[in-house]
Amino acid sequence: MSDTTAAGSSGPEIISPELISLDTDLGSTKEDVIRSLAARLTAAGRASDAAGLVGAALAREAQSATGLPGGIAIPHCRAEAVSAASLGFARLDPKVDFGAPDGPADLVFLIAAPEGAGAEHMKLLSSLARALVRPAFVTSLREASTPDEIVRLVDEVLNPAATDPAPKDSAPKTAAVTPPPPVSAGKHATDETPAPATAERHIVAVTACPTGIAHTYMAADSLVAAGERAGVKVHVETQGSSGSTPLDPSVIAGAAAVIFATDVGVKGRERFAGKPVVASGVKRAINEPDKMLAEALRASENPAAATVDGTAAAAADSDAGSVGFGTHLRQVLLTGVSYMIPFVAAGGLLIALGFLLGGYEISGPAKDIVLNNSITNLPDGGLATYLGAVLFQIGSLAFSFLVPALAGYIAFAIADRPGIAPGFTAGAVAVFVGAGFIGGLVGGLIAGVVALYIGRIAVPQWLRGLMPVVIIPLFATLVVGALMFIVLGRPLAAITSGLTDWLNGLSGSSAIFLGIILGLMMCFDLGGPVNKAAYAFAVAGLNVNDPATLRIMAAVMAAGMVPPLAMALASTVLRPKLFSEAERENGKAAWLLGSAFISEGAIPFAAADPLRVIPSMMAGGAVTGALIMAFDVTLSAPHGGIFVFFAVGGIGWFLVSLAAGTVVAALAVLGAKEFFRKGPSDAELDPEIVPAAA
Repeated sequence: MSDTTAAGSSGPEIISPELISLDTDLGSTKEDVIRSLAARLTAAGRASDAAGLVGAALAREAQSATGLPGGIAIPHCRAEAVSAASLGFARLDPKVDFGAPDGPADLVFLIAAPEGAGAEHMKLLSSLARALVRPAFVTSLREASTPDEIVRLVDEVLNPAATDPAPKDSAPKTAAVTPPPPVSAGKHATDETPAPATAERHIVAVTACPTGIAHTYMAADSLVAAGERAGVKVHVETQGSSGSTPLDPSVIAGAAAVIFATDVGVKGRERFAGKPVVASGVKRAINEPDKMLAEALRASENPAAATVDGTAAAAADSDAGSVGFGTHLRQVLLTGVSYMIPFVAAGGLLIALGFLLGGYEISGPAKDIVLNNSITNLPDGGLATYLGAVLFQIGSLAFSFLVPALAGYIAFAIADRPGIAPGFTAGAVAVFVGAGFIGGLVGGLIAGVVALYIGRIAVPQWLRGLMPVVIIPLFATLVVGALMFIVLGRPLAAITSGLTDWLNGLSGSSAIFLGIILGLMMCFDLGGPVNKAAYAFAVAGLNVNDPATLRIMAAVMAAGMVPPLAMALASTVLRPKLFSEAERENGKAAWLLGSAFISEGAIPFAAADPLRVIPSMMAGGAVTGALIMAFDVTLSAPHGGIFVFFAVGGIGWFLVSLAAGTVVAALAVLGAKEFFRKGPSDAELDPEIVPAAA
């Protein structure tokens, strides 16, 4: 058996016979199949924790389905539990639905990569993904009669040098992607397949997916194959895990149009400025490459077509697959929030540690202590007071970037790098005039839109180099700064002040209702947009001198701890027989994740059974949020769970509220599983319980 390790590495083979299941029934759901393949990888010593591998794979599934046209599925992930890059393969009978548009899959590869996978291993895994767009390879997988034959077929893809002195897959996944063997047009061809074009005409494209292992490279090869069928050269830059070599500037300059098939931001987007663009998620390039290419060619001939930071508005009849306004707005706001959170976590925790050492009264004299004292000239109170002041001041400075970072990266998400300076400035002005978090949101959006439209102004070629570094930041900063100071600052500050006064005035049933709403939001999507909106609301208003904001922070963190703790309680203590072995293993890990306020610890459970798990978690979160507010519990740290209990005011009631919500959620999910079963295959139930599901 040939060695399929990465060149120059000494790890185990990426695939071997014990990782292969042929013509077997691995269950009726994709969760069942993933668990079975993960168990094989773990038994073979390729992963240290099957539950961790399953959790990572299901979390990736939750982002977007991994089923592909033609009966193929490629669940994949990078996870700390994986010790060596590996492939698990199953030829299923019966087929299982992985979300492909044309039906269930019978060929499933579980691609598992270590969290810090080296470039060579990632290239091998991406080579496999690229091969799956070739009908001949897929047919060979279906006709293979033994696991050893599957290993040989995969080895020929991963190590083509043995048979081909210039294999295409050995080349970097860069610039002009080498076309694969001609693909039958029957699979992807549509009535819109463009007529053959001249050899000089070409299209450039960028493909990228969240993990950068599979879809990135499959989309690239699909677009190249579509170009071959149409007689159009397609150059693809794959921004994936195995590295990326940027397209040659001359290739970009001569391109008729650009295709962005990405689920994440495009690196170096400004290189394509002015080019007609077709944008979509990465899977559309796999499923509809001919249609996307036809759209790009039509855009290249349409003066009103959408461009990359260009000069024309999108065509009214454009069907280029761009994301909708609502989706784009959500992506923009979440970009700002995601970049803001590190400042919040670092700054808030340092402030809390400063309180631990120097007491809550340290907030007043901290600045004077830091400036006028030193380690050899300690203030009254000694070393603890001095260190408390230092930690508090560092945290306060980090925390002060909260609104500017929010606004700056909202603008960045709209206008790329030229939007950063005006966005940060808008956030700083929002803080200066007292507009706070709301001002940061509004200012960031304005800064991004202004920077984007200034960038679309037609200028002479000699001036274009100054646009992103001087002209756009200068005028966008001037415009947004003037608007914030002269027009918007006072109204936004009044709104913020009114909201603060309203929160301070909440008591009794009003406060409890707010706690319920926050609890529901924290448990709705477990780290998704709704969860982040509630969290951002809490941390943006966090003020150690304002009890109302401290109660909100306590409600948000306690409710966010409920889902993983509830699933851990249900699956490992109360009724483990209602859960599969993999879920019970996930439950063990969820104890720690929940204790540390990592709501995502419940994602494996929610991904496998959303209709019963998510409503149950929301019920528990609502109970916890309401009780936190009713008992006036406060929290001065924005993250940390049990590790910041020293920052909780009313720790006893905090624990009571958390325990109550956890128990309610656990009992609710157990009741839902007991009385609303999906059938005998519903989790790998204990034999004594299975009859009840019939």
